[in-house]
Amino acid sequence: MFSNPEFWVALAFVLVVLLTFKKVAAAVTSGLDARAAKIRTQIEEARKLREDAQALLAEYQRKQRDAMAEAEKIISAAKAEAARLKVQAEKDLEHALARRKEQALQRIAQSEAQALTQVRNTAVDAALAAAEAVIAKSLDGAKRDALTEKAIGDLAGKLH
Repeated sequence: MFSNPEFWVALAFVLVVLLTFKKVAAAVTSGLDARAAKIRTQIEEARKLREDAQALLAEYQRKQRDAMAEAEKIISAAKAEAARLKVQAEKDLEHALARRKEQALQRIAQSEAQALTQVRNTAVDAALAAAEAVIAKSLDGAKRDALTEKAIGDLAGKLH
């Protein structure tokens, strides 16, 4: 057996394979360990990223809720302001209508007064014209001159 060269070749082959297997196994094991460490690191990074993403999501959801609450407050304030402005506008309209009605009544009263004054003036002019015509027919020249002189004399006393 020790003199058989095939034995020594087989023994050398087994020794080479064992030595190579040991080095290869160590290299493979270290490569697998490195890869496992790299995968653990990536898993840890992914977990941290997931936690950060969840924290950001929660923060943005809170911001969205806050924004919605603020929007609701703004909308309710705007509705209240609109209602207040509506009431104020209705009051202003009522006052404006009352003023315009009063102005219209004043204009009507002024027009009535002007019409009444015109009617009186026309009646006075007509009465004067009728009186002048009656006096002109009933008085002769001497009586007319005497009345004119008397009216002129009375006029000076009435003016002072």
